[in-house]
Amino acid sequence: MLKLHGFAVSNYFNMVKLALLEKGVDFEVNVVHPSQDEAFLAISPRGKVPALETEHGLVSETNVILEYIEETQGGKPLLPKDAFERATVRALTKEIELYLELPARSCYAEVFFGGKVDQQVKDKAKTDLLAGIAALKRHAKFAPYVAGSEMTIADLMFIYSIDLASAVAKKLFDLDLLADLPEARALQAKMAENPNVQKVEADKKAEMAAFIAAARAKR
Repeated sequence: MLKLHGFAVSNYFNMVKLALLEKGVDFEVNVVHPSQDEAFLAISPRGKVPALETEHGLVSETNVILEYIEETQGGKPLLPKDAFERATVRALTKEIELYLELPARSCYAEVFFGGKVDQQVKDKAKTDLLAGIAALKRHAKFAPYVAGSEMTIADLMFIYSIDLASAVAKKLFDLDLLADLPEARALQAKMAENPNVQKVEADKKAEMAAFIAAARAKR
C-alpha cells in the first residue's frame, strides 16, 4: 500500500491526497511535519512534505508525485491522453505554482502566523500575483475546469493555491484577486461540492488550530 507522508494543513500534501482519493487508490497517511532531522531527510531529501512511499522506494516533490501516481495507478485519469493536451495541463499547473502559489508563500509568515515580511518582498509578491492572475486569465479555459471539461492535476494545484493567494492579496493589498475572473470563483465553488475535497478540508480544519498555535510559538 502507498504511504503518504505529510500533514493535513499542507496545501501540497493535500494536492497529492486529493489525487489519490479521486483515483480511489488505497493509501495510508503518516502524519509528519517538515524537518531537518536525519530520520526525515531519509524520507524527503529536502525535509519537506509531501513524500510518497511506494513498494520501490520514496518519491518526493509534489509535481513528480502526481505524475508518478498518474503513471502507476488506475482509476480516474488526471492527465489527458493527447500529448499536446497533457503539455497544456502541465504548463497550467506550473504557472499556477510559480506565479500564484510561490509569490503568495513569500508572505505567509505575516498573513497567517503573526510575523512580519519585508516591504520589498511584499511589493514583489503583489506585482507577481497580479501578473500571475493575468496569465491564468489568458491561458486557462475554466470550462468548467482549469484546462477544460475534465478535472486534471491543474485543478489540484489551483484549488490548493488560489485560496491562499487570495488571502494574501486581500489582507496585505486589499485586492480581490478573482474580481475579473468569476469563472475561477465558480470553479472554487464547484470543487467545494466534491466529496473528496470536503474530506480533505475536514481533515485540514481538524489540524489547523494546533498547527497555527505551534507555528506562532516558534516565532
